[in-house]
Amino acid sequence: MKLREDFLWGGATAANQYEGAYLEDGKGLSIADVEMGSRHGVPRMIHDEVHEGCYYPSHEGIDFYHRYKADIAMYAKMGFKCFRLSINWPRIFPRGDEDEPNEAGLQFYDRVFDELLKYNIQPIVTLSHYETPLYLVQKYGSWRNRKLIDFFERYCEVVLKRFHHKVKYWMTFNEINETMNQKEPYHQAGIRYLEGENPADVKLLVSHHMMLASAKAVILAHSINSELKMGCMFQYPTTYAKTCHPNDVLAQRYHMMPNFYYGDVMCRGYYSNTCTAQMKRMGGHLQMQPGDEELLKRGVVDYIALSYYFSSISSSPDAHQLIVDRDNPYLKRNEWDWPIDPLGLRIGLNELYDRYQIPLFVVENGLGAIDHIEEDGSIQDDYRIEYLARHIDALRDAVELDDVDVIGYTCWGPIDIISVGTGEMRKRYGFIYVDKDDEGKGTLERREKKSFEWYKKVIASNGYDTSF
Repeated sequence: MKLREDFLWGGATAANQYEGAYLEDGKGLSIADVEMGSRHGVPRMIHDEVHEGCYYPSHEGIDFYHRYKADIAMYAKMGFKCFRLSINWPRIFPRGDEDEPNEAGLQFYDRVFDELLKYNIQPIVTLSHYETPLYLVQKYGSWRNRKLIDFFERYCEVVLKRFHHKVKYWMTFNEINETMNQKEPYHQAGIRYLEGENPADVKLLVSHHMMLASAKAVILAHSINSELKMGCMFQYPTTYAKTCHPNDVLAQRYHMMPNFYYGDVMCRGYYSNTCTAQMKRMGGHLQMQPGDEELLKRGVVDYIALSYYFSSISSSPDAHQLIVDRDNPYLKRNEWDWPIDPLGLRIGLNELYDRYQIPLFVVENGLGAIDHIEEDGSIQDDYRIEYLARHIDALRDAVELDDVDVIGYTCWGPIDIISVGTGEMRKRYGFIYVDKDDEGKGTLERREKKSFEWYKKVIASNGYDTSF
């Protein structure tokens, strides 16, 4: 096998980190719009409403809302075949439970998609990327409430009918497995635990509702246009046993179980033994309603999208406890202490394809780093080029040597955007530098980094020239 001639090269973003214009043209608040930025090492704070005088990074992002034409022109200059973005749910339904959508929000995405298609760049769209309407959290308790399945379906119906001639590839929930992996899944599901709740029960219920909503979106997409492809999206944590001790090998299975929990349901259409074993490990219980099992069977996805940044190692002193860390002595680390492991991407692609046998799409992979502008105005980000080159080489090996079906690669943050975890700007991923700092100050001027021309060469060669 070789990389497809129509392999989808591009970059990936999220509306809450990129768009800005947080209340423009009728948009409502999302859960991201009440998260303060981290300053001077102080963790991010989540508010119940917008407080005057506080800095909320999503409010401006890097102003894609007003600069989309110039940004897309830069992507076209690099030769992008596709561009991944999310539709900001409360830009379409400001509260989330309305009967009619906000036309101004739909028109914005019409303009963006038309601009991409003008350059023959395919839009790749995530339906929910940490942008749940805040009103649905406050009034309904977010995804605890089964009503959100219907609200999400209504939203999907509107955007799928509106854009199905412009967008072929869709994803339902970004990194849905983070619902279980996070201690409190606010980013993913808008969940903050209430007094007396069993977190395990909440996570299982929330996950079930989201996977039912995903199944409905798949069925709906296929009924509207049989050419549409709807995928799920995971954060994939390639994990190694710390030693060959059987306890550590078992620990590696324990660490992967929460991730395969979602894959088994969304790709196979049922709760497997891996899923039920994970429920037991969590100490939680899930009660399904009549018709749920049939809906999950009918709504399996067409492909798996994944993010991959680093690998981890696992160990267990007694075959029951699970210890996970990133202290791999064989790997270098980046400035945020993330191990750099290109081979881990190839291993992860093999694991997923072996298990599910449906196409894969690497929709996030990148190196966050502190970039410096030289005296001549250039940005010499060779560290980013090396990271991406080695990961693209590993992806190509997965296709050519292992016969894994991979349909595309979109690096995370082709342009510098705010960090989802901290709201920082200094953690930069892009080929395009944006003049903005962690305090929200700057001109938002864009400039090319050294990696810009390098990625242009990679795309022109269909991934076969990664030299630097």
